[in-house]
Order: sequence, then C-alpha cells, then structure tokens
Amino acid sequence: MSLPPEKASELKQIIHNHLIKMNIHRKIRDVLSETVREDLDPGHSSLSEEDFLRALQRRGIVDDVMKDLHFSKEVPDTELELQNTPKPATHFIDKDPTKLKKTNMDPARRYLYLQVLGGKAFLEHLQEPEPLPGQVCSTFTLYLHFRNQRFHSKPVPCACEPDLQEGFLLEIHREGLGDGSKMADATTMLSICDPVHLVLIKRDASSETTLVSSYFLDWRTVLSSPSGKTSIAVELLGVGSECKVTAGVLNMSLDLYPPLSEILSPDIITTQQSLERQKTTEKERLFLVYAKQWWREFLEIRPANQSKLVKIFAQDENGVNRPVCSYVRVLRAGRLLESPRQAARFVSLLGLEKAPVVGGGGGGKQEQWCSLLAFLCRNKGDCEDHATLLCSLLLGFGLDAYVCVGTKPKSLAHTWVMTRGTDSTITFWESLTAHRYLHQAIDPDAPPLAPQPRPSYPYRTIGCVFNHRSFLANCQPSDAVELCSFDFHNQSQWKAMSEEAVGSVCSPGSTTSLPPLPPLCGPSLEPSAASNQLELELRYLVVEHRKDLGLATVWDDHLSYVLSSALAAYELERCTGTSCGNEEFQDAVRRAVPDGHTFKGFPIHFLHHNARRAFATCLRSPFCDEIVCCRGDHVRLAVRVRVFAYPESACAVWVMFACKYRSVL
Repeated sequence: MSLPPEKASELKQIIHNHLIKMNIHRKIRDVLSETVREDLDPGHSSLSEEDFLRALQRRGIVDDVMKDLHFSKEVPDTELELQNTPKPATHFIDKDPTKLKKTNMDPARRYLYLQVLGGKAFLEHLQEPEPLPGQVCSTFTLYLHFRNQRFHSKPVPCACEPDLQEGFLLEIHREGLGDGSKMADATTMLSICDPVHLVLIKRDASSETTLVSSYFLDWRTVLSSPSGKTSIAVELLGVGSECKVTAGVLNMSLDLYPPLSEILSPDIITTQQSLERQKTTEKERLFLVYAKQWWREFLEIRPANQSKLVKIFAQDENGVNRPVCSYVRVLRAGRLLESPRQAARFVSLLGLEKAPVVGGGGGGKQEQWCSLLAFLCRNKGDCEDHATLLCSLLLGFGLDAYVCVGTKPKSLAHTWVMTRGTDSTITFWESLTAHRYLHQAIDPDAPPLAPQPRPSYPYRTIGCVFNHRSFLANCQPSDAVELCSFDFHNQSQWKAMSEEAVGSVCSPGSTTSLPPLPPLCGPSLEPSAASNQLELELRYLVVEHRKDLGLATVWDDHLSYVLSSALAAYELERCTGTSCGNEEFQDAVRRAVPDGHTFKGFPIHFLHHNARRAFATCLRSPFCDEIVCCRGDHVRLAVRVRVFAYPESACAVWVMFACKYRSVL
C-alpha cells in the first residue's frame, strides 16, 4: 500500500526524530570510520554497502534502532481521501520534505561530512514561545553550496537555541583533466579554496522569507586534525545594515572520509590562507587604482558625465564592496529551462523586495546586491538581483547580454537587461515582468515633422552597461535611452574598461573573495498535487464565506474543468508573448452555459500558493467579490487552479473564479 505524501512526510519525521534522540549520526560515523580504515588495509579491495550494513549489525546498532521505534495502527484507505481535511499533526512536519536518496560512497574518492549540531545565541528569538502541537510557526532552514553541490536542512522552529541537527556529505573532487576519479590528497585539498557557502533563511507563518545570514566557511582546518575530525563554532553575522551584528552561532563538526594518512600542520594551512588573502587583496588594490584612473578619464570627456548613473562597485549582503561585473556569470540551466524567454519568465516569478532600511523614514534605499545563492534561497530580491540573474541565464543561452543601469520615470534608479543581435538589433528585457521591448533610436537631427518611433519601454536614462567580461559607461551628449546609440565599438559614445582588468577580479577563480556560482535546482513543487490542494482549500473558503452571507453553494465541476484551457493559455502567453487557444475556450464556455444564463469569470495570478492570502486578495477586487457572492436563480459556481512549477521554489499560480446564473429581466 502506498502512503499519501503528508503521511509519508510524517512517518519520515518520526523516524528522523528518533534517530536524532539516539545520536545515531555519531554511532554511524564511528562505525564508518573503523570500516574505512579496515578497508584501506592491504587485505581488502573495496568497501560495499553490504559490508557497511554488516558492520552496523555486528555492533547491534540496527537492533537498537528498531527496538524502541513504534508505529500507530494502519489508517484505513477511506480516511485518506483527498477531500478530507488532514488533522493537525502533534509535532512539526516538513511541508517540503527532502527526498532521501541512497549515496554510494566511492572508496576512491574523498568526502567531507559536515554535521550541524544545533544553534545558540539567536537572541532575536529569546522570547519566542514554544510552538504548540500542530501550530504553524516561524522556521529556520539552512542552505549549503559546495563545488556544484547544493543541500538544505529540514525547517526547524525559530528559537534562541534552534534544533538544527543535520548532516551533509560533500564530495571533494579534483578538477584536473582525467583526475575526477582520483582521490584528493592533503596537498590537493589545501589548494581547493572553494568555501562552503551557508545561507540561513527564516520563513514566517505566512511563508514570507527573510535572509538571516550568509557565511563562507573555510573547511580546510580539518586537514590538520590527527583524527580527521574537528569541531567548530560558526558565528553567523547579520546582513545589510546589520552585517556587523551577530545573528547567532552554529555548532558544527567536520569529518574527512577516509581519514588522511598524512596530516598537514596548522602553520601550513594558515600560511596558504594568508597567501590567498594577500593575492586577492593585491588584485583588488590594483583594480581599484585602475578604476579611479578610468573614472578620472571619464569625467574629463564631458563635465556632464559627473551626473550620469555609472556604477562600478556594489555592496553585497555582507556589506562587502565588489565590482558589479562579478555579480554576472555564464549560467546554464541544463534541462530546467528551455529557452531565453522561459528564463525571463522564471526570473520574473521571483519576488521583488527592496532591502529594509532601519529608521528609513526619509524614503532612502539600502544598498544591497545579493549573491546568487542568497537570492535563490530567499526566493526574492531587488531589481538588481533579478537583472544580474537574467543576464547570467541569457549569457548561458548564447546571447550577447548586458545589465543596464539607469532610471525610470520620476528619476527612480533601476536596472534591466539588454541583448544585442548579430544584426545590431537592441532588445530590452524587463527582469521583473519578463516583458521585452525593441529599441529604436530617435534621430534628434531629423526635421520636426519627420515620423519618429514612439518608445514603448519604461526607461528614461542609461548610465552604464556591464556583463561578466565588459564594463562600458555612456559618454554620449545625452543619456536619454531613446537618443542612445548602442554601438559599443564607438569609443566616442561608450568608454570601456579593459577586459583584462575586469577579468583580473571578476573571472571565476580569479580571487578567493568571489562567491562560487551555484547550479539551479529543480522545482520543489509537484504541480498537479499543488493545484488540487489549493483548489480544494479555495472551495472550502468560498463555501464558508457564502455561508456567512446566508448563501448556499453549488459547484459545477464541468465548468471548473473547462476553465483549465484558459489558465494554460495565460501562462503560455506570459512565457512566449503570443496568445493562443482563446477560440476553443470561448466555444467550450458557450456550450457549458445554457441559453438564458449569464457567465462571469475572473482570472488572477499569484507568485505563492497560500490559499488564505490568495482568497483575501481576490475579495479585494469588486469583480471577484461579485462572482463569489453571486445571488440569483440557479447559481452555479466554479473555480480552477493551475500551478506551474519552475526551478528553485518559483511558481506561477493561476486562479479563475466563475459563475453562471439564470438571467431574470
């Protein structure tokens, strides 16, 4: 018998809690360490999963686990119907469970086992009450990225001492040609300067996310441990205006498998880290000297250049000034995104949120560009985060893409993306909406009555453009977008930085201060299940709302199904810019609505799948309120939900409410 997802998740959580209570991680780690050491003896050739299981059974660990693990009686199938509302659990359940997969440990490869042993000193949650059974509460989730590997913990309730207990097995592989299958020795690992990027996200009861901390962990201290194990306390700092304030502390342990035969002295590791810092500092110093000289030359071209929006450096979430070109990389999405326009749709589905300003009554904007991992984990960011991500994806699709820095109406600073075609066609991409605009320059010297193109884009001025290799500042007499020429080879119109100078601090691996580029993860939602669940919850809310008004509710399931084609057409139009399928939808509605009846429909789009938030938003529209509260003769209601899943946790949610009723003259 197969269990429904919510029951399987509850079962996993019960087992997980039981294993943590038994401190099973430490027991397994000890057995694994002993087994690997035995395997490295000359008499053994390889370590198999069966050998390891036999080792666990010999020590009685399997028996100990099963002895105290009890389950309640089986639930009849009739109680597991989708229509029934699940009862609240008596303990915390992961609503987005991580799929556990068997990992075959290759004895010829080296692994780093990073274990989180709990948190402390999260003083902002000092007065946080203990969550009641079944209560929806704020949670912490820890995200990791290391050398193209991404993981995340299960959410745990926010507390002064959050119960973050997780283990992550990270593979340390060599990067040389043909060296991928060889075990990394101590010297090779010492030269791997890639940090483990840790991002802590807080999610409140309404599913709103907040970036708590972004930390880069140098794991190489474990190379000097005689046992191949070391324990550390990681002090997490806040972000933005609180980047100098401690957010909390995470206790961790680092283990190497198999242990090193020859360890390194702490002095060697310290010296290597010091040399890397010196090299990075010198490169950054030289680039700063070059940037200052470049800026002086730019101002000498024309005094008006002083007022143009030319941005060379930007602060990240940790308050570190980085060249803007370092925020753009060539990013390929594999099979997750099929086209540049689908990539633009994906980026537009990530929420917009400006960095908060403490005491910002004056309407000022906090300077904060986010590293890519922090942006993806939080699932929202400012327009700069959207533009740099979209530019990175378009570069991955082989387009000549640039981030544009300029202004919108009312002189509001804004960033967007531009692509240049091989035929010199200039296309603007708005990363917040996925809209595309064709740029046609206005000729200021044309006669007054000569026809001129009318700009359709919302951009007013442009100060500079950049990507991962180039930085160009606009030195034309006017920075108005409609008057600009985008011939980047014309040095009288665009002043370019040296590509060699930009590459010295922005190319991958050029400095140790650059955050590593994380890969995109697949969708975290199962579209059909999410659509069904949200539709059932909305039906329940409609019935309750009408009951409060003294109205009965009768659903028309066929009409609900007919609405599906319209929702699919809406999403296709957002992705491709072309509309199709409207004729079939209109014909189906005419057949579903009898003569003498009136049909009304209200579609709406969301970036989340919270039923109560969605329903409250819908009722604020008088058109939707008129449908939901429809009174009349032979009233039939319909609602249809379509959830379209995109990479990461992005989703496009389309909802349509409809009704039909007999017209009375």
